[in-house]
Amino acid sequence: MAVAEFDLIRRYFAVHTPQHPFNRLGIGDDCALLDVPAGYQLAVTADTMVENVHFFADADPEQLGHKLLAVNLSDLAAMGAEPFAATLALTLPKVDETWLQAFSRGFINLAREYRVDLIGGDTTSGPLTMTVQAIGVVPQGMALLRSGAKIGDLIYVTGQLGNAGLGLKIKQGYACADPELALRCFNQPRPRVSEGLALRGIAHACIDISDGLAADLGHILEKSGVGACLEWKSLPLSIPMQDYIAQNDDWSLPLVAGDDYELCFTVPADFAEALPEGCFCVGVIEAEPGLRVKRGGRVDAFEAKGFEHFS
Repeated sequence: MAVAEFDLIRRYFAVHTPQHPFNRLGIGDDCALLDVPAGYQLAVTADTMVENVHFFADADPEQLGHKLLAVNLSDLAAMGAEPFAATLALTLPKVDETWLQAFSRGFINLAREYRVDLIGGDTTSGPLTMTVQAIGVVPQGMALLRSGAKIGDLIYVTGQLGNAGLGLKIKQGYACADPELALRCFNQPRPRVSEGLALRGIAHACIDISDGLAADLGHILEKSGVGACLEWKSLPLSIPMQDYIAQNDDWSLPLVAGDDYELCFTVPADFAEALPEGCFCVGVIEAEPGLRVKRGGRVDAFEAKGFEHFS
């Protein structure tokens, strides 16, 4: 028997009790109702993932559910926002209950971890496409923006760079002696929510790394009207990434690989001691426009454009 739309929603997505006090009414009515406490601003983001554009057709649905929510929570983390709610729109070519059960498990498990309530959405028929809108709050005037970098700021990242890009290469056929870390980073990124919250009042500018460090740092440079120099030897790289670079002489991968969902942020040097654990200094903000990379005693201009859907 075919599963009706409202039965599908009730069975797979309206299964957990709301956790956050800001959510007054969730799934089951025409709209959700949210309370926003005095002195806070809403931070709202949305991302869409399309089969064969953002993920492979054979992607594990549980990992897909996790990643779909994670990339949106990463946007909130980059703004220093505390997530509390999300909506989900699913376009499905057919109702596959095994797929839906796994997908919803990955999505809801991550939602529970971050006290994010699924408060609504939509389901429809068509090519596999998924959209999440995630909602958070940030104290008035405390949001982390791309536009605040200052000359002399140090540039930091959370975690290692390029692992997700290496995971993509493994999915495409690259033989890696230890693929587990790279594939986990590609399939199930960890949003840096706690780090984003800790950077309030410390970071001058912040962005999440979805299109690669060079491209995303470039957005900070453009919005802030500054330039930067990255120290290549300071990039935090995993052993598999170091092995890949040595074998392929592809030293730029950690700078251009997307899907890391780490944070890139700038801070005054005096604040470096206040940063959360696991942050790495990779460069400095400069007055001269553009991005440069120092490597092997040379400083060269480096230009990288992020992924463009319509280019």
